[in-house]
Amino acid sequence: MDAIVPTAPESPLVQVRGLTLTVPSAAGPVNILRGVDLDIAANAAVALVGPSGSGKTSLLMLLAGLERATSGTINLDGQTVTAMNEDALARLRRQSVGIVFQAFHLIPTMTALENVSVPLELAGRADAVVRAAEALQSVGLGHRLTHLPGQLSGGEQQRVALARAFAPEPKLLLADEPTGNLDHATGAQVMDLLFALRARAGTTLLLITHDPRLAERCDRLARMEDGRVLAAAALPSMPSRRDMGTIRA
Repeated sequence: MDAIVPTAPESPLVQVRGLTLTVPSAAGPVNILRGVDLDIAANAAVALVGPSGSGKTSLLMLLAGLERATSGTINLDGQTVTAMNEDALARLRRQSVGIVFQAFHLIPTMTALENVSVPLELAGRADAVVRAAEALQSVGLGHRLTHLPGQLSGGEQQRVALARAFAPEPKLLLADEPTGNLDHATGAQVMDLLFALRARAGTTLLLITHDPRLAERCDRLARMEDGRVLAAAALPSMPSRRDMGTIRA
């Protein structure tokens, strides 16, 4: 009889260890992050919640390589983000990370199609324009390809931002209060779309939100306070588990 070899547990897509961020100020150094440990499994949807000033957005910016950590490590899909230079970080964002902010950050002089095409063209995609048009069609804006951001409603602009984030097929999507500038009804439509796109593509999601209804749509919930991830737990639809220390999300 053949021996049964146990299968090794799959490595998380995102692994954060001992992450700190300290910034100078007139009153002295300010500790934004104080030793964050966090694991995020591939294909998971994780809600990151906590009071304003707890470090949520700073953590997201470090994960995206848009800010530099003071100490600690971030590994994304086997790559050490915290050891990368600026060129490598730019490639990582083009290839593996999509970002959706509360502000839409569209280029005002470019059409919706051009805005979505930009990251694809930077990634060297020969089909950039075709893929961008398909992405806009998937968010219900196939009839708005030639419109400038100023000609679109807030909800439409955020849908363009979603199309831009998903078009390169990122492994990780970082979303920071993506409905913060929208009214309730429009925000609900945008979040329905975000979760539908994420499910269709199998994209790993880290969602910063103050809305408990949005947090409940994720697989897991991680809480931040005073620069630390205090706890993470599976939400009711998942097997319940609460870990302290190293957090598996």
